[in-house]
Amino acid sequence: MNIKDNWNIFLSKKINLHLLIWTLAVLIVSVFSLSRFIIFAETRNGAVLADPVFTWFDAIELNIPIFTFIYGSLITCLVYLVINHPSRLIIALQSYSLLVIIRMAMMYVTPLNPPAGTIDLQDPLVFVVGTGAKVTKDLFFSGHTSTLFLLFLVTINKKLKYVFLVNTVLVGVFVTLQKAHYTTDVLVAPFVSYAVYKIIIYLNENYFQKHNLSK
Repeated sequence: MNIKDNWNIFLSKKINLHLLIWTLAVLIVSVFSLSRFIIFAETRNGAVLADPVFTWFDAIELNIPIFTFIYGSLITCLVYLVINHPSRLIIALQSYSLLVIIRMAMMYVTPLNPPAGTIDLQDPLVFVVGTGAKVTKDLFFSGHTSTLFLLFLVTINKKLKYVFLVNTVLVGVFVTLQKAHYTTDVLVAPFVSYAVYKIIIYLNENYFQKHNLSK
């Protein structure tokens, strides 16, 4: 089936259209809230952690490969889901929204200053549509690592899953080598993504069962 057929089937159930609209609305509010929260986080003074891993090396600038892998994976996953799996796209967007909300909560209760010797992440999206300011304190947990692992979880295609998993590991290693995140920021990220994904799956399954609908 092509993209038109997939979406016609998905939207043939009116409840799916409502779900799509609400999902997009929550996503927009979540992302906007995160951009405002990051500005607030930058004004706070936090702790500097003693990361034992960082004693072994000086920071290495890896912005280009980091954001090549991140945005390459994001674009690939979105195109794949939009064309082939509208229902999985909904799961992905809902999971990302919940991930953003949990990440704001975690950053709020764990104010941190960047590691000593850090090299800033130069995220092009932050400067184009985000705060436009230097961002260094959105630390616990790693948003880039958790997002990439979420792509791995929501993707069905086995080859793409492998690519996204490898990219998750590489980006996690790269942001650690750049000292843009503490090691714990990176290690915790996949576990949060997994929990978020499972919560969204559970909520959707119960929602559809309640309305006697099939995905």
